[in-house]
Amino acid sequence: MPSIELEYPTKPYSKVNRYDSRASYALETIHQIVNTCPILHVSFTVPSSPFPTILPMIGQMGSFARPSADTGDVLELYLHGYVSSRIMNLSRNAKGGSADSAAGEEEGLPICVAASHVDGLVLSLTPNSHSYNYRSAALFGHASVVEDVEEKLYAMELITNSVVRDRYRHTRVPPTRAEMQSTSVLRVRIAAGSAKLRTGFPSDDKADRDDSELVDRVWTGVVPVHLTLGEPVPGPYNRVQEVPAYLQEFRTDFNRDSRDAAVEAATKPMTAAKPKRED
Repeated sequence: MPSIELEYPTKPYSKVNRYDSRASYALETIHQIVNTCPILHVSFTVPSSPFPTILPMIGQMGSFARPSADTGDVLELYLHGYVSSRIMNLSRNAKGGSADSAAGEEEGLPICVAASHVDGLVLSLTPNSHSYNYRSAALFGHASVVEDVEEKLYAMELITNSVVRDRYRHTRVPPTRAEMQSTSVLRVRIAAGSAKLRTGFPSDDKADRDDSELVDRVWTGVVPVHLTLGEPVPGPYNRVQEVPAYLQEFRTDFNRDSRDAAVEAATKPMTAAKPKRED
């Protein structure tokens, strides 16, 4: 991990404005949110459509050049998809640095990626003060199709193991030529990113907290929310009698970590707002 905490540059399109005390631009924070999110929402513009397109995709932060890099390092985002899907075709054909573009413009399809976790239902005295405990992140970058076979295999293993830890080597690998041809991987070079987080208990106005009748009749607090992996259900042609140890261990660790994170978020107070320059 780097000796100093690295941050993404703050850009007009990535800056958190409302409740900016909840913002983080730290690579470690943002990458952890992305890497623990089971579904990423990827948005991009299609020239023939009047509306932006948003796709749910599977992805993971990593570095082919530095496989041992951790989430606090500079990383790229890898996204997995079908070879002839719209986002793959657009990324394959996207070129930066045109005559109308600024010199040195990044090549690739401009995309935005969102990742969100809900950690708790924050129940307050009034409807207006209800909230979620949450972790959310947004990445902004340029996507290009990975052409190098070794990098593509690296990304496929990275993404597979993000679904279930250590799953890749416990399957039939390497992928066949047909599988490699039908699957594409996008590499997203990140230009900027930001995160926004909320933790802690409800925060009601003092006038409502001082209303004894209201406080006596309205329950307030946090209901922790977390994903739980259930008991594995064997498939119709499964012949393995016992659930593999790596899968059981992953399930146990995942459920414990998810539960602990939600409970911790419920009781961890938010960091006090930073004073603004004009204050």
